[in-house]
Amino acid sequence: MKNVMKALAVALCLIFALSAFAACEKKPASTDEPGTKVAETDAPKANKGVKVIDISLTDEEYGFGVSKDDDELLTKANEYIAQIKEDGTLDAIINNYFGDGTPATVVSAEEDSSEDQLIVATNAAFPPFEATEGENYTGIDMELAKGLADFLGKELVIKNIEFDTVLPTVDAGQADIAITGLTINETRKKTVNFTDSYYTASQVLVIPADDTTFNNVTDYDELMEVLNGLTSETKIGVQKGTTGQFYVVGDADWDFPGLAAECVAYANGALAVQDMINGNVNFVIIDQAPAMFIADSFNGN
Repeated sequence: MKNVMKALAVALCLIFALSAFAACEKKPASTDEPGTKVAETDAPKANKGVKVIDISLTDEEYGFGVSKDDDELLTKANEYIAQIKEDGTLDAIINNYFGDGTPATVVSAEEDSSEDQLIVATNAAFPPFEATEGENYTGIDMELAKGLADFLGKELVIKNIEFDTVLPTVDAGQADIAITGLTINETRKKTVNFTDSYYTASQVLVIPADDTTFNNVTDYDELMEVLNGLTSETKIGVQKGTTGQFYVVGDADWDFPGLAAECVAYANGALAVQDMINGNVNFVIIDQAPAMFIADSFNGN
């Protein structure tokens, strides 16, 4: 089961490594258990490998983002989340990606205004929550999107776009709902209404396998002492428009003071990690679950 998702992650990493990246400004555009866990093996060709500092930098909750004009959909989506929590469906879907279950393939219909459809905006470059599988999709969020469409009796349409355009797309009425590993936050609540939470997440640090900067770090306080000691000469890669970007540059609405390090934003986390391996940034801060999948793929696990 996990081999399926790791194969997808490898493919994504190879594709994303060919993509271009954009440096972020000091203020981002509107988006919208203790210890160090190391994912390290002999790296593939020209790859020194990476490791994840498995100490949470943040505490976050994921929710669906619904158009502020659609209270009915918000109510129905919350009913769906409550139902799958109660009947075990949510746990079963998560087990498909973190346990011994089998990931499902999710097919998107073509958008057609004459059909009764649920149009879901996502950024399918965030395994294990959303990823492409040929012309189809897989991931926790994609299975949830299919389940929600079925719950509503609608045909599912997945609109795969850049992460920082997901909420504006919903706000503009070009999609009904955003399902894309979306952290619930007061800033984003200005653009969409959030459903109840369905997943607890956090940001973590990804570093080169041979880097010794964090060797003596064993808990959150020690990690923050090192991070706060970084200067502008250090570059940290993030996925554009995500919590990681706000964490690095700082944002009052998110209650993040920011770091002195320079922030470099990429279209996705895999591209940020690839550029770190290439020596263009020192570290990467991204969501914990994708970080582990990306680390495994780069380390050949």
